[in-house]
Formats: sequence, structure tokens, C-alpha cells
Amino acid sequence: MSTRESVIVDAVRTPVGRRGGMLSQWHPADLLGHTLRYLVDRSGVEPSAIDDVIAGCVLQHEQQSSNIARHAVLCAGLPESVPAVTVDRQCGSGQQAVSFAAQGVLAGGYDLVIAAGVESMSQVTMPGAFMPGAPLGPQYGTFELERYNGRLMAQGPSSELMNERFELSREALDAYSVRSHKRAFAATRAGAFDRQMVPITADPDDADGPCITADEGIREHPDARKMASLKTVFAEDGRTTAANASQISDGAAALLIADREYAQRQGLEPRARFRAMAVAAADPVIQFTAVLDATRKALKVAGLSVTDIDLFEVNEAFAGVPLMFQREFDIPDEKLNVNGGSVAIGHPLGSTGARMLTDLLCELERSGKRLGLQTICEAHGTANTTIIERV
Repeated sequence: MSTRESVIVDAVRTPVGRRGGMLSQWHPADLLGHTLRYLVDRSGVEPSAIDDVIAGCVLQHEQQSSNIARHAVLCAGLPESVPAVTVDRQCGSGQQAVSFAAQGVLAGGYDLVIAAGVESMSQVTMPGAFMPGAPLGPQYGTFELERYNGRLMAQGPSSELMNERFELSREALDAYSVRSHKRAFAATRAGAFDRQMVPITADPDDADGPCITADEGIREHPDARKMASLKTVFAEDGRTTAANASQISDGAAALLIADREYAQRQGLEPRARFRAMAVAAADPVIQFTAVLDATRKALKVAGLSVTDIDLFEVNEAFAGVPLMFQREFDIPDEKLNVNGGSVAIGHPLGSTGARMLTDLLCELERSGKRLGLQTICEAHGTANTTIIERV
């Protein structure tokens, strides 16, 4: 009996646009559909051979309602026989889509599957602060609030709890944010993102217009003094500001995942294999510490230690998250978010996990390194960690 192995065959992403910026005219179904079409065409796979499309999306209402993954498949012009499903694990939705796809391959349910993510934070209304009446029912909702002394809150206020618990100073948060922009700009200038970018125009009705070639939110010269002058957002005496938190953005990303033997039979070249996928949950009040638990679980599954990992990608929902992670595991600066992250590039919620994994894969190849670990904190205290190995 053959042993199945999940591999990444190809991975692409759009440039990330600011809210109200260069991608704001794209309907999210078209944005993801355009990305899916490019991935299929570039890889050369037979579209009818795709067993499923799994897409992460967080704000599943308005333009992103009614299983946006299925609409994107149809917008892409893929055969109507290609099914699709939309998943929500908050900020880790795109990463969870990848895990579900890879696990489906391992289980024998898929030979060829696309994992993706999309979010148009320009076109879809952002919810306000955490309101117990919305996600919590009258019975268990009351119990949940009592369990945590009514402290359940949005991630912004929770970031201040994290800053306090892990003794993250305003200076450290701002310095990290400056680093994120500088690294992202250097990576852009060096062409580190070129292979992964989906050609796209600002006007979806003008396919012949100038292509967008870079992420919109990256600053060439981040102003540390200006950052230091900004008011805090979530607490008067806090440390989190608009400059040391992720940007609200638009974007899409997609990865083609296959069984290794199937890929080789079809003439597809595996680029990386999955070593471990883990999810974890922890305190829903502070919300961010589950990345530590999920990482420990993934390392145990893979039979690896922290020192075995060549590159780490930790989502920069807030600058404090990678700093907390770095201190907990003693990660060298040169291994952590080497091409910047969501503080500079932006954080289109449902697509970020797929975008980060695309970046991680391409950087492993560009640098000739072998093992990469990615982790994302998620609302209400969950997290995903994925370990891949370049092949």
C-alpha cells in the first residue's frame, strides 16, 4: 500500500492593497476567481481534475456571503463540476484552508485540490467592537461571559493585555514595525515576491491597464519619530497604535496541493511537503498565546525542535505577537519574518494565511533553506501552525 504525501505544487497571491486603495474596485469573488484562474493556467493542470477548492474568508456577509469560494470558481471560468467550500478560522482562515486541503490529500479524499483565501476589507463592512449579543447565544453566551468575568473583547484591547503580560514596550513595538516595513521594502526591491505575484490591474474592467506589481502598504522610509508621536488606539496609557498593528487590506492567494505520487504522474513538480499541521486554543481574553501552544504541538508532530527551523513566519496582527513568539522560543532576528509581514504588507483577513505560506515557500526556495514554520493567532484564542519542508 502506497504512502500518501501532501505537497505544494504551486502558490500565488495578488499584491495586497490598502482599504480603499488599488484593489478596492474588485468584487471579492472576482478577485479570488482571477487568482484561481491564474494559478490553474500557470500550473498547467487540467481544471476538471481539481477535486475541491477550499477558501478562507472571515467577513462572510454582504459581497462575501453565500459560499464565496463557489462563486469564485464560477467567476474563474473553471468547470462547474469543481466544488468549493468557504471556511472561517478568523485570521488563520487561509492557513486552515491549506491544512484542510493537505489533510484531505493524506486521507485519500483528494488527489489535487486548491487551498485559497480572500478578503476585501474595502467592500465588506467591518464589524464594530466585540458585542456579546452577536456571536453569543442567550444561554451559553451568558455562561461564557460569566466564565471570563465579562472580559471577552475585540483583539485590539486584548493586544494591550499581551503587551502588559509580556512586558512589550511601546519602543519595542514601534521598532519592530519599522523593521517590518524596511524588510518588506527590501524584499520587494530584490524581487523576492516577483514569482508569486498574480498579474492584476486596478480596474477589473480594464485587463489591458497597467499591472500592479507591489504591495501598496509598504513604506520605503518608515518614520520612527512619526510612529512615536501617534496616539494609542485601545487604551489611553497603552502601547498599540495604528503604526504597530496590521493594516486593513484587500487581497487573495491560492496554493495548488496534491498527492506527491499523483503530481509526479501528471508531470507536476512538488515544491514543498507538509511536515506538520496543528491547531490549538488558549485564553480567549488575551487571545494571542495559542500560537505558542500550536507551535509546540506542530514541532512535536514533526519530531523537530525550534533550532531545526530555518525560517519562521508569525503573523503580525499586532507587532507584539511576533515579539512575544520570539522571546518565548529565543528566535534569532535573521530567522523571523525576514521579508516583513502584515504590519507593512497588510492583513486581508481570510487570505493572509495563504499569502504567508506562499511567501514562506518562495523564500525557502530563494534562500536555499529547508524548513519553514508559520503560525497565526486568531480571534477568541485559537491558532494554527504549519511546518513545510522544501523539496
